[in-house]
Amino acid sequence: MLSRKLSGLGARCFSTSFSARAGGKVANPNEFRYWKMSSPKPSAGAMTEMNMFTAINQAMDSIMREDDSAVVLGEDVAFGGVFRCTVGLQDKYGKERVFNTPLCEQGIAGFAIGVASTGATAIAEIQFADYIFPAFDQLVNEAAKYRYRSGNEFNCGSLTVRTPCGAVGHGALYHSQSPEAFFAHVPGLKVVIPSGPVQAKGLLRSCIRDPNPCIFLEPKMLYRQAKEEVPEEDYELPLEKANIVLEGTDITLIGYGTQVHVLRTVAEVAQEQLGVSCEVIDLQTILPFDEETIVKSVKKTGSAIVAHEAPLTSGFGAEISATIQEKCFLHLEAPVERVCGWDTPFPHVFEPFYLPNKHRCLDAVKKIVAYRK
Repeated sequence: MLSRKLSGLGARCFSTSFSARAGGKVANPNEFRYWKMSSPKPSAGAMTEMNMFTAINQAMDSIMREDDSAVVLGEDVAFGGVFRCTVGLQDKYGKERVFNTPLCEQGIAGFAIGVASTGATAIAEIQFADYIFPAFDQLVNEAAKYRYRSGNEFNCGSLTVRTPCGAVGHGALYHSQSPEAFFAHVPGLKVVIPSGPVQAKGLLRSCIRDPNPCIFLEPKMLYRQAKEEVPEEDYELPLEKANIVLEGTDITLIGYGTQVHVLRTVAEVAQEQLGVSCEVIDLQTILPFDEETIVKSVKKTGSAIVAHEAPLTSGFGAEISATIQEKCFLHLEAPVERVCGWDTPFPHVFEPFYLPNKHRCLDAVKKIVAYRK
């Protein structure tokens, strides 16, 4: 199936992208560039350069310092976790507040729901988003519905589930998935995906403080590659609010997480090569998403491209596209384009062809330009 799905890309992409060698290195069509995002920041106070996993660690550290009821639990979190996001927390706050769990995602979620239902703050880590599915029943049928089924007598709104998601370059089918669309279909949850350190620190604190259970998806590609000046003081960024990364006039580019940086690169290339001005929007929160910002942008530009790593069919881009069609129909000058992962399991050696890289996104820009002529 994979070979059939990719046959349209096949020989041309392989010969132009992979057979060319310079200095003994294979040219990579997915070469990643991190863009420092303009985002609301506290205006005063010291700034420190840090990467995204450090910003996440700092957010949890500050919450645990402020809230004696806060606990961190998950596989290997006691020594810092696979991606080091919890490093040093057990040393600082003790084994009763930062502790390892068995290799049982259903148990991690169930225990965390129980903690949160008592009014304590539960920060649970699922080691990889690919393994969150055994916990799906707990999160969808218990966490999301607890307040509703009890008539608001009980809730587990102080629950936050953190988990690394997305491609990392070599993760293959069990360490590369993006499951956000599954959870975006569930009333009662909030789903948040940061695109850099500043966003990660502010949005994670907001998730933990929000009165609803939150799924906080952390693009693992950004843990170390994303580095920028982050305020040392504690701050929170609003959930449900998109960030306009780059203003433009011709095409709206919409993404979240790692894909925002791909789209920012595409915007630069489109301006330089095509004279096309692109507006880039980072959703940040996908449930609920910032419909107002998207609609306002598309009414201005007259066209839109939505991109994400998850498969095309029933991906969150479909919801965005439908909203644009419903709210902006008379303003559209071209069909909404979606550039996404293919409808296959996430491949290993074919990862460069699977991802919605800058070349595929730029092709979508060219398609819209051609349609308007």
